[in-house]
Amino acid sequence: MKTIELLCRGFCPLLAFLLAQTVSGDNGQLSLRDAVERAQQQDPWIQGSLYRQQALEAQSTTAAALPDPMISAGFANLPTNTFNFDQEPMTQFRVGVSQALPRGDSRALQQQQLLLMGDQHPYQRADRRARVAAEVSGLWLDAWRASQTIKLIEQDTDLFIQLVDIAESSYVNSIKGARQQDLVHAQLELTRLEDRLVSLQEQQEIALSRLNQWLLNADATNFGSISYVLPQALPEISPMAPQLASSEQTPSPQSLANILREHPALKNVDQRLAASSTAIKLAEQNYRPEWRLNASYGYRDDDPIGRSRADFFSFGVSFDLPLFTSNRQDQQVISATATTESVRTERALLLRKMVAEMTTLHARLQRLNQRQTLYHTRLLDDMTAQVEATMEAYTNDDGDFAEAVRAKIGELNTQIDSLNIAVDRQKTIAQLNYFFASSNNLEGK
Repeated sequence: MKTIELLCRGFCPLLAFLLAQTVSGDNGQLSLRDAVERAQQQDPWIQGSLYRQQALEAQSTTAAALPDPMISAGFANLPTNTFNFDQEPMTQFRVGVSQALPRGDSRALQQQQLLLMGDQHPYQRADRRARVAAEVSGLWLDAWRASQTIKLIEQDTDLFIQLVDIAESSYVNSIKGARQQDLVHAQLELTRLEDRLVSLQEQQEIALSRLNQWLLNADATNFGSISYVLPQALPEISPMAPQLASSEQTPSPQSLANILREHPALKNVDQRLAASSTAIKLAEQNYRPEWRLNASYGYRDDDPIGRSRADFFSFGVSFDLPLFTSNRQDQQVISATATTESVRTERALLLRKMVAEMTTLHARLQRLNQRQTLYHTRLLDDMTAQVEATMEAYTNDDGDFAEAVRAKIGELNTQIDSLNIAVDRQKTIAQLNYFFASSNNLEGK
């Protein structure tokens, strides 16, 4: 009995500590929906995207404006022998203005390009929100899995302590069939449970720590402690495409590609492609001349004997001639065209990757559904029946102690496996829902 007391003295406080850490907290209960909504609302990336969009919209307004006119002023044709303003007829004070006219439609095209680049950000924000929902859901479910697994193990701890007590009592009283090996085996399994609890506590703390980075206010200076109370029941995440999620037939790549056409990630690349195509037209404007209008007024003083002199007015046009285009204009068009094709290739690769991921997640969900059905209809009941049979046989001195312990460990592992299947199924649905994010209702567009 002294061995039991020592084990309980070291083990039970640990259980109490783990249980307190699991079910207590200062921030109240945190549901899965609350966690996702808080993470999306407090994501600083979203605010940064709004600022980047505003910057591009302001730049587009600037791009559509004409360059500022140039003002010039100065004296012309001053005589160097006296520097008298009225000595020579050609001496004048000249004030001029010139205005540059950018090449072709470059102003309108540059404005269009910047607006298209700015229109990427609503799609980026929609994609970000969908990714945050999937990421935060996974972290929340990992923390919930760890806390519930701890509870399952704690429920069986008392039984294993009783088994240690029975084995030690039988061994001390020299009951027939009692062996020191049974006592050591029971103590070993109890120690293993303690180790599993410590490992699960670590997993829970890691998941809560990673979850906490999404839930902190972006402007927070006091990060505080990580402490959340998670609900007892596993939330049911609704598939955004119930027919696809429940279908046992693997969807064709073409059908998945059709579903993904309105996904924000692909629409974002489409906007990049449109902006890049505009860059080709913008590069082609370099074949056109750049014009400059200039006008000046020249004031002349009266001659030395007082006769009036006429003032001068000048007006002119200047432009460049893009004659040697092979090393500049041609290369600019080639560069813009190659960039556009690279974006087109990037879109194809992204679509291929998303189709492959959807196919993988769909297959995984179907296997998880099958396993969940198998566990609920057969395995859990079979394991419970086996434990009852082995424990009854051992109690009646007709069974082996090690077999009873193995049966109980097997039942616990089966319950944990069933829990893992349920959690993995919800995580898979959350990941699959990401691919059904829509671009129809964009915020901040």
